Amino acid sequence: MENTTNISQVIIDTINNLLNTLFSSIDNSVYETLDNLAFIDTDIFNNSFFEKTFGSGSNNGLLMIANSLLLAVCLYYCFKLMYAHFTGIQIERPYQFVFKLLIFGIFVNCSFYICQTFIYFNSLISGAIREVGESILGETISFSALIENLNSVVGSTVAEVNVFSFDGLLKSLISVCFLSLLFSYSLRYIMVKVFILLTPFAFLTLINNSTSWFFKSWMKIFLSLLFIQSFVSIVLLIVFALDFNSPSVFSKILCIGAIYALIKANSYVQQFVGGISTDISQGFKALRSRVK
Repeated sequence: MENTTNISQVIIDTINNLLNTLFSSIDNSVYETLDNLAFIDTDIFNNSFFEKTFGSGSNNGLLMIANSLLLAVCLYYCFKLMYAHFTGIQIERPYQFVFKLLIFGIFVNCSFYICQTFIYFNSLISGAIREVGESILGETISFSALIENLNSVVGSTVAEVNVFSFDGLLKSLISVCFLSLLFSYSLRYIMVKVFILLTPFAFLTLINNSTSWFFKSWMKIFLSLLFIQSFVSIVLLIVFALDFNSPSVFSKILCIGAIYALIKANSYVQQFVGGISTDISQGFKALRSRVK
């Protein structure tokens, strides 16, 4: 009987050591990365490959393709205007088309700077929300600081966490949730870059009324991806206002609820303003339903 108890204790200690090592690795690497992924600023443009792909001028990169399509739209209108003289079909007047061509042609070639302006002001808003929180609460509002506060609730150090206790289960859940956040925000980061690259073509579609729907969809999705940043800042502000010094179960449950709110931030924003989902769990559910 004693040997069985010793073996069980060895197994429990081994599992605790393995999981504590995993939690420690997550604590040391994931949370600073989350800050960089969640709070996007103009540094997202500081990539040589990205800049070359977008194009440094109107004669290279995606801007060259967009300007070629701009010329194609102009030729299409000319043929359409000639055809309208024979058929009597009503089309927009030449001066209206030329005016739109000039205005949106400028937008196409300045789209890189327009996106920089959008992202700059969005980072200012989210940064201002976190700075207000810092001035009120006296601590940095970030994911890396959040894990320190959460560790004070579920255990002062990772080594003290017993995964077979209530605090250990909470710590395991917190780590899994933050990994989910890492995947979701990394997907959002990639999607923001994708929609930046689509900007010249989005402005190009405004020239023709039948294709302007693409710009409306692009604008809604792009702004919703950026708005998540401010929403997350507000949630973090509320999270840091919680009493992390209280050992009560109520405080611990509130921490889990706050993390769940961070995970569902994209879904809430999607329901509020529209856009696309970057929730990894929804993607897995959709994949499982297709497999079945």
